[in-house]
Amino acid sequence: MCALVARHPAMELAFATANSRAGERVRVGGRELTLLATDDARLDQAELIFSALPHGASAQWVAAAHGAGAKVIDLSNDLRPGNGAQAALASYGRVPYGLTELKRDEVAGASVVANPGCYPTAMLIALAPLLARGLVVPGATVNVSAASGVTGAGASPKPELLFAEVAEDFRAYAVGNEHRHLNETRAVVRELGGDVDILFTPHLLPVARGILATITVPVVERVSNPLSLWREMYAGEPFVEVSETMPSLRDVVHRNVVRVSAVQAAGVRQPTLIVIAAIDNLVKGAAGQAVQNGNVLFGFEETTGLPA
Repeated sequence: MCALVARHPAMELAFATANSRAGERVRVGGRELTLLATDDARLDQAELIFSALPHGASAQWVAAAHGAGAKVIDLSNDLRPGNGAQAALASYGRVPYGLTELKRDEVAGASVVANPGCYPTAMLIALAPLLARGLVVPGATVNVSAASGVTGAGASPKPELLFAEVAEDFRAYAVGNEHRHLNETRAVVRELGGDVDILFTPHLLPVARGILATITVPVVERVSNPLSLWREMYAGEPFVEVSETMPSLRDVVHRNVVRVSAVQAAGVRQPTLIVIAAIDNLVKGAAGQAVQNGNVLFGFEETTGLPA
């Protein structure tokens, strides 16, 4: 987040906070920066504040920053749809869900934006063209198997994320369809007109970054040219790539893009599409998308400062 802001031609990094590392000097975006304790941040010195504080702790700082007169983009799940934040949302007038390609008009002019989670970004960009056309079988189960690099678990040291534990391994986690990102995914799917169950199983990849999601979608009829649906919906979108070949992590790491492809499933009685989506969980799945929303908030060219 700091590196993207520091390199942004229309933004200047005013400060960065990190309580556990307060006072530490770090080098980001070609400059040295001293991290502040969160309580020491001069919120009134910034026009835009990105809150990447932990889930459950971020909302109070979003309120403080908003009260100081700044626009705020919250990277936690505290204000995302489906997470029970109605009272807080009402105090800001509206808090759009910052999946920019689907909510651009709502983001423009807002004072607070809820930045999406990484897995939902991949899933929702992949599903939106089918939901918008009513092609998903009502009441069906959409099955999502997605794998993320270890940076998706955050910066806190955990034994199960040590190199010796992760290397040469591949495992599922949060099994049981109870991952915290499901609340916002279900809520936005309903907003898009979907009447489906989402069955989501995340996996941990022995790589640093990236998400690859494989999504099986029962559809009401066979689609002769599946990719045309995504090409039509995302025509002109600079950060959505519709690909004839199946996406891989190498296509997207260090880039603010969603790369997506789709094929018909053979050998099944129910017409089914297999949709593959890939993102960098730290860029389009978090900090890059936050800057993209910041560009929209302030009327900058949407691609400014972002690696495409």
